[in-house]
Amino acid sequence: MIESIYGFAALLLLAFLRVPLAFAMGIVGFVGYYYLTGNWTAAESMAARRTIDTAMDYGLSVIPLFILMGNLVSQAGLSDALFRASNGFLGHRKGGQAMATIVACGGFSAICGSSLATAATMGRVAMPQMRKYGYKDSLASAAIAAGGTLGILIPPSVMLVIYGILTETSIRELFAAGFIPGLLGILFYLVAVKWVLWRDPAAGPAGERETWVARLTALKSVGSTLALFVLVIGGIYLGIFTPTEAAGVGAMGAFVIALWRRTLTPKVLMSVLIDTVRTTAMLFAVVLTALIFANFINRAGLPNDLLALVNSVDVAPFMVILVILAIYVLLGCVFESMSMLLLTVPVFFPVVAGLGYDLVWFGILVVIVIEISLITPPVGMNVFVLRAVLPDVSTGTIFRGVTPFWVAGTLRALLVLVFPGVVLFLPQLLY
Repeated sequence: MIESIYGFAALLLLAFLRVPLAFAMGIVGFVGYYYLTGNWTAAESMAARRTIDTAMDYGLSVIPLFILMGNLVSQAGLSDALFRASNGFLGHRKGGQAMATIVACGGFSAICGSSLATAATMGRVAMPQMRKYGYKDSLASAAIAAGGTLGILIPPSVMLVIYGILTETSIRELFAAGFIPGLLGILFYLVAVKWVLWRDPAAGPAGERETWVARLTALKSVGSTLALFVLVIGGIYLGIFTPTEAAGVGAMGAFVIALWRRTLTPKVLMSVLIDTVRTTAMLFAVVLTALIFANFINRAGLPNDLLALVNSVDVAPFMVILVILAIYVLLGCVFESMSMLLLTVPVFFPVVAGLGYDLVWFGILVVIVIEISLITPPVGMNVFVLRAVLPDVSTGTIFRGVTPFWVAGTLRALLVLVFPGVVLFLPQLLY
């Protein structure tokens, strides 16, 4: 175990020195594996084998396809249409536009699958509208930052795909398991908006009431995208498509929608493809180096040593889960969400499985906690993404505004922790 501790210490040092985490994990994993085996050839063989296996893994092809689907739908103007549709039904209430933003973020997440992209896109769409009606920047920006976190949980989620690959858990079950907690996330954040307005009624004035004709017109504009979501996720749930096939169908459907909306010029298509390749390459680089690091950790025996330690100490398994979640919250103050998942899951999931917990439930719980980390200071990746999109809003303003949403996210995590049936209800219906 001591070699693993040295490895994590070296990783933190490299991260502190601003070495990109993908490089840091690869370096520590490779050098650590050499230290354990005393053989450069063995370390080189491990890294080469891991690289080839990852590149040829058919299951990973779902990632670029879902990214492509999200990019195409974004270019089709879905974010504007979703906000108009949700704002038509909620905007006339106090805080209604903040609530409409959260609902629109949930809908956009169901296609996009990325929290950072959701926050950035909705920041450009919703913030000007909320400012128009006199919303305080703290509530408006916090609603966008918190709503954006839904992107990594509501299926299809790249984060759940990677968790499923790392733990060899059914992606189909993970997608089914993420649906109810995702809806609960929207509900809890809507309650957070109401709580802010109870404390400060001037934070979110009511907007204009739309006619039913305008509401139905706005709803019709998102009909094709909702149909695509139902086709993709419904096909996975019903066993018609594998997740990879569903991603292909979704990417093709998004392409057709973008053509139908006449938003896909040759220049835009090239930009979409380049962005998809760039994002995929970044993700694959992090996944590959994380797997090399995981090989080192497993060779050092850390997961087995942790499980033996847990079994030797008279501690309830529930307390072990609480400690693991506390570690995630602390890491969320320093690390980016994807890196945190890739670093920790290879260490923790054997312990969780050894304690008899369901890995689907644990995966959803981990993603919810990572969602919370996206709005947790001092890093809070969604906050900094939104700060880049809204340069005239200070980071402190966003963090102050996001506090009630952080509490709401924590309460949702506790609900899932205490009542696993919330997560496991839909996966159990699949069989």
